[in-house]
Amino acid sequence: MYLADYHLHSRISPDASASMTEMAEAAIRQGLQEICFTDHVEPIQFGTTRPKEGYDWAPMAAEFRAAQAAAGERITLRLGAELGDPVWGIKRMEAMLASAPELDFCIGSIHTLSERMDGRDLYFLRPRNVEETQACLADYLGQVKKLAEWGRFQVLGHLTLPLRYLNEGHGMGASFDGFEEEIAEIFRIIIPKGIGIELNTNRGNTPLPDGKWLRLYHSLGGEIITLGTDAHTPAAVGCALREGQALLRESGFRRFCTFRRGTPEWHAL
Repeated sequence: MYLADYHLHSRISPDASASMTEMAEAAIRQGLQEICFTDHVEPIQFGTTRPKEGYDWAPMAAEFRAAQAAAGERITLRLGAELGDPVWGIKRMEAMLASAPELDFCIGSIHTLSERMDGRDLYFLRPRNVEETQACLADYLGQVKKLAEWGRFQVLGHLTLPLRYLNEGHGMGASFDGFEEEIAEIFRIIIPKGIGIELNTNRGNTPLPDGKWLRLYHSLGGEIITLGTDAHTPAAVGCALREGQALLRESGFRRFCTFRRGTPEWHAL
């Protein structure tokens, strides 16, 4: 079994504190063969929708070189980024990418609702009733659709992310049931572009997305898929990757991918 964690945050991200070297050592201890660092890069100030005019890639590149030197040949390390909320500043995001070092892999993701919903951060989202919950989920999918139409990334990250906060954080029973056509439309946008999705193992909690949406993606011809834990600490590196591979097999997939310089490399499940 080839184990690769393709969603990891180090201290380069504002919400994590471990070095890339520490994250790589944790992956080695867990028996992983490959990891990709995907620290946050956004055109807005983290946790707000205020514009950010640039991104300094030098600390990320230096941190990655140090991790490579420490890990040696014990594990394959890739450098990537999680491009968060590009729809809040596509030109700024593209300018940031133009000055980036060579990246192996990028995740596209949405963490905030639209201007119509006051740019609410999903982390703090707490709808008052079912109607407001449905309105927030619909707005979120609208942002994801805009992200898919932009498409300057390899996979769409944690598609059902609001459920992490609504259900795990606040004990709600929210779901994306009833949004089948909206999600299918997003898949129909990305699949012809050669963009995939990630199975985010959610550090051992409910997968994002779960089997229903994985099966829909597969039924529409989707094949490109990565696995990532979204680990922000060494303790979460590699969490539930084996279970994630089993879920992919149950959902009809026979292989998953990692990336090198933006090109998928395939691994049997």
